[in-house]
Amino acid sequence: MQKKLKYNFKDKRGGIIDIFVNSPKDHCTIVTFNKNAVRGNHFHKKSTQYSFILNGKLKMITVKVDKKGRVISRIKKKIVSENTLIEHKPLIAHTFKALKKSTMLAFANGKRGGKNYEKDTFRLEKKLI
Repeated sequence: MQKKLKYNFKDKRGGIIDIFVNSPKDHCTIVTFNKNAVRGNHFHKKSTQYSFILNGKLKMITVKVDKKGRVISRIKKKIVSENTLIEHKPLIAHTFKALKKSTMLAFANGKRGGKNYEKDTFRLEKKLI
């Protein structure tokens, strides 16, 4: 799932965009990208990850995988930019390449934060980028 979020409120001071409503998350982090940086090339078996693009422009590649990380669907490529929210469900491998300097918020339901960061992160043997 991917959707461009709209402002809930906007005036001369700026705007407000609700990312989630009545949907608490277990973890949130800020991820920065320098131009041409690649991040991801992994999947989660149990966790759902959400990526919200704060600024910049990224090439996103996703594909459904089995529990061993083998590709089982068609690879999808999209360009994502500011105010886009992406949901990465379990067993959806994902990676991003920065087309310009970018920043995103990454949220998760499940083990993804602090000492648990790698407990439900599985690296792809064959990278998407």
